[in-house]
Amino acid sequence: MSSNTFGVLFRVTTFGESHGPAIGCVVDGCPPNIALKAADIQRDLDRRRPGQSRFTTQRQEPDAVRILSGVFADRATGEDVTTGTPIALLIENLDQRSKDYSDIKDVYRPGHAGYTYDAKYGVHDYRGGGRASARETASRVAAGAIARKIVPGLQVRGALIQMGPHQIDRARWNWDEVDRNPFFCPDAQQAAFYADYLDGIRKRGSSVGAVIEVVAEGVPAGLGAPVYGKLDSDLAAALMGINAVKGVEIGAGFAAAALSGEDNVDEMRMGNDGKPRFLSNNAGGILGGISTGQPIVARFAVKPTSSILIPRRTVDRYGRETEVSTKGRHDPCVGIRAVPVGEAMVACVVADHYLRQRGQVGTPVKWPFDPPKV
Repeated sequence: MSSNTFGVLFRVTTFGESHGPAIGCVVDGCPPNIALKAADIQRDLDRRRPGQSRFTTQRQEPDAVRILSGVFADRATGEDVTTGTPIALLIENLDQRSKDYSDIKDVYRPGHAGYTYDAKYGVHDYRGGGRASARETASRVAAGAIARKIVPGLQVRGALIQMGPHQIDRARWNWDEVDRNPFFCPDAQQAAFYADYLDGIRKRGSSVGAVIEVVAEGVPAGLGAPVYGKLDSDLAAALMGINAVKGVEIGAGFAAAALSGEDNVDEMRMGNDGKPRFLSNNAGGILGGISTGQPIVARFAVKPTSSILIPRRTVDRYGRETEVSTKGRHDPCVGIRAVPVGEAMVACVVADHYLRQRGQVGTPVKWPFDPPKV
């Protein structure tokens, strides 16, 4: 299997399967002398960890990360810092229940990758989806924790803004609420509604999708490239590569198609600091594939979990028609735990482009030309 690596200078290679001994990643290209300890990574992993509420899979995984390489004690402080060599991270799987899948090992679960894996490789690890499992995303979250440390002043935050057809009220958006409810929802009132709504979905043995919004602030202007290295195209690819994601948009996204030209453009004035400021952000912080210095705003849609108790028609690998219902422990809304995953992917892309910019022109440009003298 190829294509397990993403990034150009900040490169992440993930490995492992849902029901194997462990999962993990190797991060290559991280600059040296960045303070890094396991606790820095564990904070993000704990936000993604399963079994924290009745609204997620009850698989009990501590997701304790071990740093195997790439750090060494700083001579002055004694604290571990990155050395510039590959950083290997390991997360053991401790609560696999492979027997949950033994009865359906030859059956293609609708909405899953079993059929396509067989079509491509002729072999598929049916235990929890193997490498196609959302379990793999823990490795991305671990890498994202390192990426957050590379860009000075970078802050990446995500929130669930829609569950099923039910959207939040953006007038009630409060970032502090994201950590106060199990849905990463910035709208406290809608989070209370989601609890009852998802309980009903879960008790029916069904599932529901979600939309996640990720906002990256502190991104300097000038990251990206105008043709094949567009910042927004790399962000779209990174987010689209998350399990179960079926759509990505930047800024106004698909809504821009309904706007007029005068409404869509982000008008500019001069700020008190002598730099341009934008009066809106329909571009989502990116123009011509290059960051503007505004917050980068990306959204992605996560499909309903395909592992459901309600029987669905399918075929097996021998061509026989049958029905299947998936037992075991599954997320009724996999979009919930996709929030920290989306944050991690955005952080990795921004860190990669920051290093690419630094390698090409030194440091990111502050203001591309001297203001005219008047």
